[in-house]
Amino acid sequence: MSAPVLSIIILAVMFLLATVLPLNMGALAFVGAFVLGSVVLGMSTNDILANFPGGLFLTIVGVTYLFAIAQNNGTIDLLVRGAVRLVGSKVALIPWVMFAITALITAVGALSPAAVAIIAPIALSFAAKHKINPLMMGMMVIHGAQAGGFSPIAVYGVTVNGIIAKTDLQTNPMAIFLASFVFNLAIAVVLSIVLGGNRFRSTKAGRLVEQAAETRMSVSVGARAAGVTLQGSGSDISPAGVSAKGTSTPGSAASGAAASAAPAAGNGARANVPQLVTILGLVALAVISLGFKVDVGFVSITIAIILALVSPAAQKGAVNKISWSTVLLICGMLTFVGVLEEAGTIKFVSDSVSNMGMPLLAALLICYIGGIVSAFASSTAILAALIPLAVPFLASGEVGAVGVIAALAVASTIVDVSPFSTNGALVLANAPEDVDKDKFYKQILAYSGIVVAAGPAVAWLVMVVPGWM
Repeated sequence: MSAPVLSIIILAVMFLLATVLPLNMGALAFVGAFVLGSVVLGMSTNDILANFPGGLFLTIVGVTYLFAIAQNNGTIDLLVRGAVRLVGSKVALIPWVMFAITALITAVGALSPAAVAIIAPIALSFAAKHKINPLMMGMMVIHGAQAGGFSPIAVYGVTVNGIIAKTDLQTNPMAIFLASFVFNLAIAVVLSIVLGGNRFRSTKAGRLVEQAAETRMSVSVGARAAGVTLQGSGSDISPAGVSAKGTSTPGSAASGAAASAAPAAGNGARANVPQLVTILGLVALAVISLGFKVDVGFVSITIAIILALVSPAAQKGAVNKISWSTVLLICGMLTFVGVLEEAGTIKFVSDSVSNMGMPLLAALLICYIGGIVSAFASSTAILAALIPLAVPFLASGEVGAVGVIAALAVASTIVDVSPFSTNGALVLANAPEDVDKDKFYKQILAYSGIVVAAGPAVAWLVMVVPGWM
């Protein structure tokens, strides 16, 4: 049995075990990477661990640690109330503001995960305060990031256009950008209708602020969102110091820190010194990581340590709120995907599709390969791998090159809503404490399943089929 076929079997077994048993998918993935890499491929442990996503590890740890401190000292609550005043009286505008902000950030050149890492915690804080569906809010942030992701100066756009420029294929950077923007905008509209409804359109933000003040909700940005006890996790979903109903327990260090800072933020008082420093830190995070292209993980954890020095009480319990189950889940899966690439599995599947001799069907299958694999791996890497594989049948002229490239670009990035992808993991890690973590995990997983199943087909139908006809 060839290594690619065996690796596909191992992947299927991993998913089966994680579905029927309370096992963390990331832990299974590390075992799968070890067995496939060492036993089958003869890789050394150093080679296997070379696929460990250290950057993503640091991003999740750093961002969740930073925003846990910001939650403890009352800054998140302060920002939520301030932003409510900016959007006026219609709460329905809040998800769209988040969509627009992340789209703008990625369109001017930021990497999608960096934008989501900054916006998602604030957006989900809004969702908790104003009874907005957290699934809708989180997905609006991700789709906003992907809407701007293919601008000619964005990372995705530069990657795709650079690859095409090396071939004789027709290129149209603006068409690819608009295709992604309109597609994600359409999804956002559907999300708003299905998950939002008319309730928020007629609800005054001021009244919701009063309700929120009466029933204060502690939003844990470092909640162990991926640590569900069903469907593939096997770890406790309740953060330290928080009961099953989301209320702080008397002996909790985290609740003590939050309680000491909450009155200033909740009763309309002016910001105190730690909160002002935190706001400056969040601004610095955006400017340094987005403007100067510095790794968001290193920047966020550096700012978190500075805040801990400024206000030691606020950082108590913050480390416990780091999404360790998410870290295990995501890092394990991406390490395994790296071993799959070493085994030639991705190339094996892609070559099989491109050699079918049926360009229209091959385009559809390439889109599905991009979508499915990208749900677990780097979208940029997948695009870089699949577009060259699509060049031979695109060069035949039987299907429109621009349409296929646009469809592949969309199919490979809209699936970043997956909890196994960077963006989905960040939303999962920032789940509000009042949300049932097990249920939220399943909701994101179910939504990403719908996107993976239908997204590539819709993109193919809209962007590829008309050009072929």
